[in-house]
Amino acid sequence: MGKTKSIFLCMLTVFALAAASTRFSGAQAQASSRFEVTEIGVAPVFGQQITFTARIQSSVPILQVSLLFREARETITRVEPLQLDAEGRTSLVYDVSQNVFPPFSYIVFWYQVTFVDGSIEMSGIYSVSYKDDRFPWRDLTANPVAVHWYDGDDAFAQSALDAAGAGLLQINEIVPLTLDAPIDIYIYSTMEDLQGALRLGGEKWMEGYASPELGVVMVAIAPGELQPIEMATEVPHELTHVMIYRSLGDGYKNLPVWLIEGLAAMMEQYPNAEYAQALRLASQNNSLIPFSELCDSFPPDTGRAFLAYAQSQSFVRYLRETYGTTGLMTLTRQYADGLNCAIGVERALGIPLNQLDTRWREAVLGQNVLGVAIRNLSPYVTVMVLILLVPIWGAIDIIRARRKRGRASK
Repeated sequence: MGKTKSIFLCMLTVFALAAASTRFSGAQAQASSRFEVTEIGVAPVFGQQITFTARIQSSVPILQVSLLFREARETITRVEPLQLDAEGRTSLVYDVSQNVFPPFSYIVFWYQVTFVDGSIEMSGIYSVSYKDDRFPWRDLTANPVAVHWYDGDDAFAQSALDAAGAGLLQINEIVPLTLDAPIDIYIYSTMEDLQGALRLGGEKWMEGYASPELGVVMVAIAPGELQPIEMATEVPHELTHVMIYRSLGDGYKNLPVWLIEGLAAMMEQYPNAEYAQALRLASQNNSLIPFSELCDSFPPDTGRAFLAYAQSQSFVRYLRETYGTTGLMTLTRQYADGLNCAIGVERALGIPLNQLDTRWREAVLGQNVLGVAIRNLSPYVTVMVLILLVPIWGAIDIIRARRKRGRASK
């Protein structure tokens, strides 16, 4: 572990960047001139409810008070009317079992007061972190990365930091890193715990999860013998989603799924050994998935989804080996600019996606060996034909000339 720890410290030294918090402080951002909000309280219970309390006082008669709130990235604001008691206190219990928020997201909220004269004023903006409070989280931080865990000792968390540091160094070979915002890694000890959190947060089933906008990574890793391998595999994979998003911004969402997941899988320090077997069997059975079908999503079927991950990792690795890191990043930027799945490849690499798919199958999986040999030899055959064509054509001219002289002598 000492070697990987030195890697992590080296990474921090190289980039020399401190994390800058992007979270809301919870302090009032602006103050209304005609009413005051005090005794503000927020009590989230993950997956169940959020209780908002406050006291609102004004020297001007109030007609209506409403609570406005949303998840920080949402575009639609939820509005709930409030009732004030004689002292101006109000309380609202909001059911999040049906109206879910993503785990570890931030909920922003503020109060709106309508006065009897029809005028409306807003309070300042407040926020609350919507954490999975079902577990006794512990924290270990080496800016900009913070590891949160509840099972295992300090060495367990340190190994996660080491895996994150090694992963960031590897990711930096593909995209320039932006380390001016925190990265939170939440480690659940069982897949059941992780899936429960995702389900309660309205997310679909998956073995690992990253929220690039929030800078949050969620994985399931238990302390034990497999811990080092799982750390070095899952943590860099999910971190890749976060860092590519920070490099590309909203353009990240335009990338084909095969490219996003292929890049993430390529960052795993211990690639899944079963990927090669899945590719070999699919190639033999002629059941590989065309990459044109992996642009928007992966198959819902577990087996086909596994094959899609295997193909994507192998395909992106092939692109890097064939076109270099520069070519791979040119492709990424073309997609980030909004080009569709087919045009982006042709614009960046000068070859249609279906032909690139064929080349990958031939080069990596050994399909169409005869065709590849012919294509590889065709430039040499062309040169040989040109070399031989001149003397052959000259010999033909000599033969024709002799025949003409023979006829003329008769």
